[in-house]
Amino acid sequence: MPEIRLEHITKRWGKFYGVDDLDLVIENNAFVTLLGPSGCGKTTTLRMIAGLETPTSGRITIGDTVVFDSELGINIPANKRKVGFLFQNYALWPNMTVYENISFGLSNIKEEMPKINFEAKNAARLAQILKNPQDVVKTLEECRDKKGKLDEKKAIIKLIDTYTISQYTAKKLFGYHLEQGKDVSAEVRALEEKVESARKAQPFNENFELLKDGRVETSVRKLTKEEIDLSVRRVSRIVKISMFMDRYPAELSGGQQQRVAIARTLAPEPSVLFMDEPLSNLDAKLRLEMRYELQRLHVETGSTFVYVTHDQMEAMTLATQICLINNGVLQQYAAPLEVYNHPDNLFVADFVGNPSINFVEVKARQNADLTIDMTLLGDRKAVFTPDKPMQLSQWFRRRDEELEAQAQALKARAGESGYVEKSNKDETFRYHIARVNDEDDGIHEEPVLTEEDLVLGIRPEFLSITGGGNVECEIYGAMPTGMESTVKVRIGEYLLTGVVFGSTLFTIGSKLPLEITGSNVMLFDRSSGRRITSGTLKLL
Repeated sequence: MPEIRLEHITKRWGKFYGVDDLDLVIENNAFVTLLGPSGCGKTTTLRMIAGLETPTSGRITIGDTVVFDSELGINIPANKRKVGFLFQNYALWPNMTVYENISFGLSNIKEEMPKINFEAKNAARLAQILKNPQDVVKTLEECRDKKGKLDEKKAIIKLIDTYTISQYTAKKLFGYHLEQGKDVSAEVRALEEKVESARKAQPFNENFELLKDGRVETSVRKLTKEEIDLSVRRVSRIVKISMFMDRYPAELSGGQQQRVAIARTLAPEPSVLFMDEPLSNLDAKLRLEMRYELQRLHVETGSTFVYVTHDQMEAMTLATQICLINNGVLQQYAAPLEVYNHPDNLFVADFVGNPSINFVEVKARQNADLTIDMTLLGDRKAVFTPDKPMQLSQWFRRRDEELEAQAQALKARAGESGYVEKSNKDETFRYHIARVNDEDDGIHEEPVLTEEDLVLGIRPEFLSITGGGNVECEIYGAMPTGMESTVKVRIGEYLLTGVVFGSTLFTIGSKLPLEITGSNVMLFDRSSGRRITSGTLKLL
């Protein structure tokens, strides 16, 4: 499967930038989720790769083929990119059976393909199967009903799946009625002679592709009924819907309809599979089951999957890489646990994680031993120890240099011909501080920030209220779910969210000692929103 490369991809409508200067490499056989809030540009990005949307500028490469280049004027249409697209709504034809829905796209394919002697191919396959009639009989015996009668429909489906043959070949095989103990040795010889006779008339290779002057002969043609049926049966086995072929979409559950839509997308064997929030119409239990199915599908097909979602749980559980986008700008591109444990900025830290991360504003001053003294949650004191030795002053110096370089690059872009100023400006993410008397953060004026103004990011699992601690907290709310409880604790006017594993019951209003555990408490720059480092926090 091919690698997908996006270089300086921009899509704008007037002054509004849907996607802004996106650089992205999707590796071969990856499962990449495009994650972000509604309107961030993730679906637009997907549609541009698929060819359903034309970028304003940039370059897109799928494998060795440049499918879009604004400078060279290249824009290969969607139907020529050999990609599959799975939409949020299943888009199944209600007047067609499952089989007809899956095969519909295949019947419209017309391209250059090898010529195949299907008559000889089917004869050879039948002869091979008939040489072991006892195996066929064993398969057929599994298809008898309670009265001992052979169920023909069930038997044909069983033969199709057992021997990976088309329904037409399966019907011929069933027609031999091997369950009656017939001797088919003469039929085997006749089939083998038929294959040899066809080979003498026009030679073919081991795949029964016709040869001319030693080369495979090709022609622009449509798929035959045999090829279409083999493709339909192949994908129906993958998504486990072989028994529903004669049903109509209205006779299927939501999960089964989704499987049909997936099968239809897989049938033409696309090199890349695009999915735009395909599970959003399903209920919670079915959504979980379909996540497992998509994981299995990714492994079995070996395809590259690009998946759009706003559900960070789907992104965390399915992806090999998460591409997090906000306001059309790439925020972070990394493995799920890397995004969770080492977010690049405040937005990423806030968006990924359920329950959400706790943000705590601090005044900080670094000591000679590189620990950082902090004042937080009113007037409480704490000591932060970075996981690796680092100087805050050096980090701020590098930050200023990088911000200056970005400003110069933007200034250079602004001087280029055709540049359009972005109306949806990029701003530092406004995090939320939970308080007892919550207020709209937007009504307060932005304070003048110094290098002492930092933000701590504390994941809920790092709050411990079951052991010893130096700070007293009050249980403000508790939601037990069985194996764990989500609790809100109050410290002065501030609220923090924690997760306590086990079946402990908490009484609202009770007082408990609080401590911060774990070595992955995050420290962010309040001015730029960037993550500075991670470490441990001790409340004094």
